[in-house]
Amino acid sequence: MPTKADRPYGSFLRGHHEVAADPGVQPPPERTRIRTALRALPWTAALAAPALLVAISMAPAPRGEDGQPSPTPTPLVREVYAKVAPSVVQVKALRSDGTVASAGSGVVIDDAGDILTSLHIVEDAGSLIVVFADGTQSGAVIIAEVGTSDIAALRPANPPTQLMPATLGNPSSLHIGDDAIVVGNPFNLTRSLSTGVISGLDRSVQVPNQNRSLTGLIQFDAAVNPGSSGGPLVNRDGEVVGIVTGLVNPTGQPAFSGVGFAVTIDTAAGALGVPPD
Repeated sequence: MPTKADRPYGSFLRGHHEVAADPGVQPPPERTRIRTALRALPWTAALAAPALLVAISMAPAPRGEDGQPSPTPTPLVREVYAKVAPSVVQVKALRSDGTVASAGSGVVIDDAGDILTSLHIVEDAGSLIVVFADGTQSGAVIIAEVGTSDIAALRPANPPTQLMPATLGNPSSLHIGDDAIVVGNPFNLTRSLSTGVISGLDRSVQVPNQNRSLTGLIQFDAAVNPGSSGGPLVNRDGEVVGIVTGLVNPTGQPAFSGVGFAVTIDTAAGALGVPPD
Protein backbone atom coordinates (compact mmCIF):
# COMPACT_ATOMS: atom_id res chain seq x y z
CA MET A 1 0.00 0.00 0.00
CA PRO A 2 1.40 3.42 -0.91
CA THR A 3 2.62 5.60 1.92
CA LYS A 4 3.50 9.21 2.16
CA ALA A 5 7.03 8.26 1.31
CA ASP A 6 5.74 7.09 -2.08
CA ARG A 7 4.39 10.49 -2.98
CA PRO A 8 6.50 13.30 -4.41
CA TYR A 9 7.86 15.67 -1.83
CA GLY A 10 5.51 18.68 -1.34
CA SER A 11 2.21 16.92 -2.12
CA PHE A 12 1.19 16.62 1.50
CA LEU A 13 0.68 19.35 4.15
CA ARG A 14 3.47 20.67 6.25
CA GLY A 15 3.24 21.13 10.00
CA HIS A 16 0.14 20.26 12.04
CA HIS A 17 -2.52 18.45 10.09
CA GLU A 18 -5.33 20.78 11.29
CA VAL A 19 -3.63 23.93 10.01
CA ALA A 20 -4.72 24.83 6.47
CA ALA A 21 -2.29 26.28 4.04
CA ASP A 22 -2.50 30.00 3.41
CA PRO A 23 -4.34 30.27 0.07
CA GLY A 24 -2.82 33.61 -0.51
CA VAL A 25 0.72 32.27 -0.65
CA GLN A 26 1.65 30.78 -4.03
CA PRO A 27 4.68 28.50 -4.43
CA PRO A 28 7.51 29.85 -6.53
CA PRO A 29 7.18 29.06 -10.24
CA GLU A 30 10.34 26.92 -10.29
CA ARG A 31 9.05 24.72 -7.47
CA THR A 32 5.72 24.34 -9.28
CA ARG A 33 7.44 23.11 -12.42
CA ILE A 34 9.53 20.57 -10.48
CA ARG A 35 6.45 19.36 -8.62
CA THR A 36 4.52 18.96 -11.90
CA ALA A 37 7.37 17.00 -13.45
CA LEU A 38 7.64 14.73 -10.44
CA ARG A 39 3.90 14.05 -10.47
CA ALA A 40 4.10 13.13 -14.16
CA LEU A 41 6.91 10.58 -13.66
CA PRO A 42 4.75 7.58 -12.62
CA TRP A 43 2.45 8.13 -15.61
CA THR A 44 5.39 8.49 -17.99
CA ALA A 45 6.90 5.26 -16.68
CA ALA A 46 3.55 3.48 -17.04
CA LEU A 47 3.26 4.58 -20.66
CA ALA A 48 6.88 3.77 -21.51
CA ALA A 49 6.94 0.29 -19.97
CA PRO A 50 4.85 -1.46 -22.71
CA ALA A 51 6.99 0.08 -25.44
CA LEU A 52 10.14 -1.09 -23.66
CA LEU A 53 8.75 -4.60 -23.35
CA VAL A 54 7.88 -4.67 -27.05
CA ALA A 55 11.38 -3.51 -27.95
CA ILE A 56 12.93 -6.21 -25.76
CA SER A 57 10.69 -8.91 -27.22
CA MET A 58 11.63 -7.88 -30.76
CA ALA A 59 15.37 -7.87 -30.09
CA PRO A 60 17.13 -11.00 -31.45
CA ALA A 61 18.02 -13.52 -28.79
CA PRO A 62 21.77 -13.94 -28.33
CA ARG A 63 23.16 -17.07 -29.95
CA GLY A 64 25.67 -19.31 -28.27
CA GLU A 65 27.96 -19.28 -31.29
CA ASP A 66 28.10 -15.47 -31.51
CA GLY A 67 31.66 -14.40 -30.94
CA GLN A 68 32.96 -17.95 -31.33
CA PRO A 69 35.29 -18.94 -34.19
CA SER A 70 33.68 -21.05 -36.93
CA PRO A 71 34.70 -24.73 -36.81
CA THR A 72 37.07 -25.92 -39.50
CA PRO A 73 35.00 -27.73 -42.16
CA THR A 74 35.65 -31.45 -42.56
CA PRO A 75 37.56 -32.10 -45.81
CA LEU A 76 35.63 -33.87 -48.54
CA VAL A 77 36.77 -37.40 -49.39
CA ARG A 78 37.87 -36.25 -52.83
CA GLU A 79 40.07 -33.63 -51.16
CA VAL A 80 41.62 -36.30 -48.95
CA TYR A 81 42.26 -38.46 -52.02
CA ALA A 82 43.87 -35.56 -53.89
CA LYS A 83 46.20 -35.04 -50.94
CA VAL A 84 47.41 -38.61 -50.52
CA ALA A 85 47.15 -40.23 -53.98
CA PRO A 86 50.33 -38.56 -55.36
CA SER A 87 52.28 -40.29 -52.55
CA VAL A 88 51.03 -43.80 -53.38
CA VAL A 89 53.20 -46.10 -55.48
CA GLN A 90 52.84 -49.52 -57.03
CA VAL A 91 55.37 -52.12 -55.86
CA LYS A 92 56.29 -55.06 -58.09
CA ALA A 93 58.39 -57.97 -56.89
CA LEU A 94 60.13 -59.69 -59.79
CA ARG A 95 61.45 -63.21 -60.11
CA SER A 96 64.92 -63.84 -61.44
CA ASP A 97 63.49 -64.23 -64.95
CA GLY A 98 61.87 -60.78 -64.75
CA THR A 99 58.28 -61.94 -64.36
CA VAL A 100 56.11 -60.45 -61.61
CA ALA A 101 55.92 -62.68 -58.54
CA SER A 102 53.72 -60.38 -56.49
CA ALA A 103 52.48 -56.81 -56.54
CA GLY A 104 51.24 -54.42 -53.94
CA SER A 105 51.23 -50.82 -52.83
CA GLY A 106 53.44 -48.44 -50.92
CA VAL A 107 53.57 -44.84 -49.76
CA VAL A 108 56.36 -42.26 -50.04
CA ILE A 109 57.24 -40.91 -46.60
CA ASP A 110 60.14 -38.50 -47.10
CA ASP A 111 61.88 -36.22 -49.58
CA ALA A 112 64.43 -38.92 -50.43
CA GLY A 113 61.62 -41.01 -51.90
CA ASP A 114 61.78 -43.73 -49.21
CA ILE A 115 58.72 -45.95 -49.30
CA LEU A 116 56.88 -47.94 -46.63
CA THR A 117 55.20 -51.15 -47.77
CA SER A 118 54.33 -54.66 -46.55
CA LEU A 119 57.24 -57.05 -46.09
CA HIS A 120 55.32 -60.06 -47.41
CA ILE A 121 55.16 -58.43 -50.85
CA VAL A 122 58.91 -57.95 -51.28
CA GLU A 123 60.78 -60.36 -48.99
CA ASP A 124 61.40 -63.10 -51.58
CA ALA A 125 61.85 -60.88 -54.62
CA GLY A 126 64.79 -61.21 -56.98
CA SER A 127 64.43 -57.50 -57.74
CA LEU A 128 61.97 -54.69 -57.14
CA ILE A 129 60.31 -52.09 -59.34
CA VAL A 130 58.27 -49.17 -58.00
CA VAL A 131 55.93 -47.09 -60.14
CA PHE A 132 55.26 -43.54 -58.94
CA ALA A 133 52.07 -41.54 -59.40
CA ASP A 134 53.48 -39.67 -62.40
CA GLY A 135 54.30 -42.95 -64.15
CA THR A 136 58.03 -42.86 -63.37
CA GLN A 137 59.48 -46.35 -62.81
CA SER A 138 62.56 -47.11 -60.77
CA GLY A 139 64.42 -50.07 -59.38
CA ALA A 140 64.42 -50.21 -55.57
CA VAL A 141 66.12 -52.04 -52.72
CA ILE A 142 65.02 -52.93 -49.21
CA ILE A 143 66.79 -50.67 -46.71
CA ALA A 144 65.04 -51.90 -43.56
CA GLU A 145 62.51 -54.49 -42.52
CA VAL A 146 60.53 -55.36 -39.40
CA GLY A 147 59.33 -58.94 -39.66
CA THR A 148 57.25 -58.79 -36.48
CA SER A 149 55.15 -56.01 -38.04
CA ASP A 150 55.22 -57.09 -41.71
CA ILE A 151 56.85 -53.77 -42.65
CA ALA A 152 59.60 -53.01 -45.16
CA ALA A 153 61.20 -49.74 -46.23
CA LEU A 154 62.34 -49.34 -49.84
CA ARG A 155 64.68 -46.84 -51.44
CA PRO A 156 64.27 -46.18 -55.17
CA ALA A 157 67.35 -45.75 -57.34
CA ASN A 158 65.84 -43.01 -59.52
CA PRO A 159 62.91 -41.23 -57.85
CA PRO A 160 61.10 -38.53 -59.84
CA THR A 161 62.21 -34.94 -59.35
CA GLN A 162 58.76 -33.94 -58.09
CA LEU A 163 57.98 -36.01 -55.02
CA MET A 164 55.07 -35.49 -52.67
CA PRO A 165 55.69 -37.35 -49.38
CA ALA A 166 52.62 -38.23 -47.36
CA THR A 167 51.87 -36.60 -44.03
CA LEU A 168 52.04 -39.06 -41.14
CA GLY A 169 49.32 -38.89 -38.50
CA ASN A 170 48.75 -40.02 -34.93
CA PRO A 171 47.04 -43.43 -34.70
CA SER A 172 46.52 -43.05 -30.95
CA SER A 173 43.89 -40.42 -31.74
CA LEU A 174 41.73 -42.93 -33.64
CA HIS A 175 38.34 -44.05 -32.34
CA ILE A 176 36.01 -46.80 -33.50
CA GLY A 177 33.64 -45.21 -35.99
CA ASP A 178 36.20 -42.76 -37.40
CA ASP A 179 36.59 -42.56 -41.17
CA ALA A 180 38.89 -45.13 -42.78
CA ILE A 181 40.21 -44.22 -46.24
CA VAL A 182 42.46 -46.56 -48.22
CA VAL A 183 44.33 -45.81 -51.44
CA GLY A 184 46.12 -48.65 -53.19
CA ASN A 185 46.43 -50.85 -56.27
CA PRO A 186 44.00 -53.76 -55.90
CA PHE A 187 44.12 -56.14 -58.87
CA ASN A 188 46.59 -53.68 -60.50
CA LEU A 189 43.93 -50.95 -60.56
CA THR A 190 46.31 -48.16 -59.67
CA ARG A 191 45.52 -45.66 -56.94
CA SER A 192 42.02 -46.92 -56.26
CA LEU A 193 40.04 -45.39 -53.41
CA SER A 194 37.90 -47.23 -50.88
CA THR A 195 36.23 -45.85 -47.77
CA GLY A 196 34.71 -47.16 -44.58
CA VAL A 197 35.14 -46.81 -40.84
CA ILE A 198 37.56 -47.91 -38.16
CA SER A 199 35.89 -51.03 -36.77
CA GLY A 200 38.39 -52.15 -34.16
CA LEU A 201 41.65 -51.21 -32.45
CA ASP A 202 44.60 -53.13 -30.98
CA ARG A 203 43.72 -56.33 -32.85
CA SER A 204 45.91 -59.43 -33.15
CA VAL A 205 45.85 -61.81 -36.13
CA GLN A 206 47.68 -64.99 -37.04
CA VAL A 207 49.90 -64.73 -40.11
CA PRO A 208 48.82 -67.39 -42.64
CA ASN A 209 51.20 -70.33 -42.94
CA GLN A 210 53.53 -68.86 -40.32
CA ASN A 211 53.90 -69.52 -36.63
CA ARG A 212 53.58 -65.89 -35.59
CA SER A 213 50.98 -63.17 -35.13
CA LEU A 214 50.73 -59.46 -35.78
CA THR A 215 49.59 -57.37 -32.84
CA GLY A 216 48.36 -53.84 -32.20
CA LEU A 217 46.60 -53.66 -35.56
CA ILE A 218 43.89 -51.26 -36.72
CA GLN A 219 40.77 -53.05 -37.98
CA PHE A 220 38.69 -51.33 -40.67
CA ASP A 221 35.99 -52.14 -43.22
CA ALA A 222 37.16 -50.11 -46.24
CA ALA A 223 37.56 -52.58 -49.11
CA VAL A 224 41.02 -54.10 -49.64
CA ASN A 225 41.96 -56.87 -52.06
CA PRO A 226 45.14 -58.43 -53.46
CA GLY A 227 47.40 -55.53 -54.41
CA SER A 228 46.13 -53.27 -51.59
CA SER A 229 48.73 -54.48 -49.08
CA GLY A 230 51.39 -51.90 -48.32
CA GLY A 231 49.12 -48.96 -49.14
CA PRO A 232 48.19 -46.21 -46.70
CA LEU A 233 45.25 -46.17 -44.33
CA VAL A 234 44.33 -42.49 -44.09
CA ASN A 235 42.20 -40.42 -41.73
CA ARG A 236 39.80 -37.65 -42.78
CA ASP A 237 42.59 -35.07 -42.54
CA GLY A 238 44.60 -36.89 -45.22
CA GLU A 239 47.19 -38.18 -42.73
CA VAL A 240 48.57 -41.72 -42.97
CA VAL A 241 47.69 -43.56 -39.75
CA GLY A 242 48.49 -47.10 -40.89
CA ILE A 243 49.98 -49.39 -43.54
CA VAL A 244 47.55 -52.00 -44.88
CA THR A 245 48.84 -55.46 -44.09
CA GLY A 246 46.06 -57.87 -45.05
CA LEU A 247 42.47 -58.99 -44.90
CA VAL A 248 40.41 -61.74 -43.34
CA ASN A 249 38.32 -64.15 -45.37
CA PRO A 250 36.98 -67.30 -43.70
CA THR A 251 36.69 -69.05 -47.08
CA GLY A 252 40.46 -68.91 -47.52
CA GLN A 253 40.11 -66.95 -50.76
CA PRO A 254 42.15 -63.74 -51.21
CA ALA A 255 39.05 -61.56 -51.57
CA PHE A 256 37.64 -58.94 -49.25
CA SER A 257 34.97 -60.04 -46.79
CA GLY A 258 34.58 -56.84 -44.82
CA VAL A 259 37.54 -57.02 -42.43
CA GLY A 260 40.94 -55.46 -43.16
CA PHE A 261 43.93 -54.72 -40.97
CA ALA A 262 46.69 -52.12 -40.92
CA VAL A 263 49.91 -51.73 -38.94
CA THR A 264 49.86 -48.42 -37.07
CA ILE A 265 52.09 -45.80 -38.66
CA ASP A 266 54.04 -45.20 -35.46
CA THR A 267 54.97 -48.89 -35.43
CA ALA A 268 55.77 -48.89 -39.14
CA ALA A 269 57.70 -45.63 -39.39
CA GLY A 270 58.94 -45.37 -35.80
CA ALA A 271 60.54 -48.80 -35.91
CA LEU A 272 62.50 -47.59 -38.96
CA GLY A 273 63.64 -44.39 -37.24
CA VAL A 274 61.12 -42.13 -38.95
CA PRO A 275 58.93 -40.53 -36.27
CA PRO A 276 55.42 -39.40 -37.31
CA ASP A 277 54.97 -35.64 -37.93
